[in-house]
Amino acid sequence: MAWATPQFTKGAVDRAGRVLANSLATPEELNEALIVINNWRSSHSFPLNTMQVGLRRRARQVDPEALVAQRIKRLSSIEAKLRRFDKMMLSRMQDIGGARAVVGSVSKVRELVALYQSSDLKHKLVGIDDYIAAPQSSGYRGIHLVYRYYSDKSSTYNGLQIELQLRSPLQHAWATAVETVGTFLKQALKASQGHAEWLRFFSLMGSALAIREKTALVPGTPSSHRELTRELRRAAKSLDVSRRLESYGAALRTLEDPSATGGDFFLLALNPSEGTVSITGYTRAKLEQATSDYLNAYIGGLGHAFRRHQHEERYS
Repeated sequence: MAWATPQFTKGAVDRAGRVLANSLATPEELNEALIVINNWRSSHSFPLNTMQVGLRRRARQVDPEALVAQRIKRLSSIEAKLRRFDKMMLSRMQDIGGARAVVGSVSKVRELVALYQSSDLKHKLVGIDDYIAAPQSSGYRGIHLVYRYYSDKSSTYNGLQIELQLRSPLQHAWATAVETVGTFLKQALKASQGHAEWLRFFSLMGSALAIREKTALVPGTPSSHRELTRELRRAAKSLDVSRRLESYGAALRTLEDPSATGGDFFLLALNPSEGTVSITGYTRAKLEQATSDYLNAYIGGLGHAFRRHQHEERYS
């Protein structure tokens, strides 16, 4: 298969990122910027695949049942991050390409980290974020390793950054729940933005899971187990958490449909209002088509949002 390669300078990538984050940009400016940004995203596919292969091998050394996956950061997530951090340059965003390993326990997560730290990888380790020892206030826990890709055979992808996320099953369950609820509520809960009650619930839940794993509590949550449990139960009841998560999960079970298997890449289109998910699968040979279809779907969403904004302005 033909892997995408960077076609634009980092300066052009950063300018395109500023356009994406600019709420006053015109549709024409956005379309031009998205061509640059989508190429930049796609160019991370090859180094990401290389790092994912290595992660899979090492993760299964510490846990034969390890779950390993990879993803290129969604355009909507890139846009949200650029708006949240107005000084950030897109060319330096470290998690455009991300691979994840879920291993059986916190001790296995740390064992996997140690494997990487003692390895002779040519890629440069440029950062470690230990959110188990120091959880984020959102409740997120896990360990991230950021590598700068390097090959002595070809310099095409040298310098691109790939983030490896290492989690225990409980940490992964928490992160999956946050993203699922945030998606259906159309709120950036994973970025600590959105409904205050939901944000507090997930912060409390992060500490509850940390207690089970005997690790550091989330900042700003009760240190007393009794007080934590009491507040968590109140929040769960107020938000009707069990019923909501069950209904969201039912909508997403489409992913387990046998008809969705057989592809290497998948384009998922979620309709939160109807609770439905449509899936299109692509083989590796059709990566370019998958990328193009994703961009068209994103642009279509932008068009809908732009038309709605114009309508609201006209009748406000």
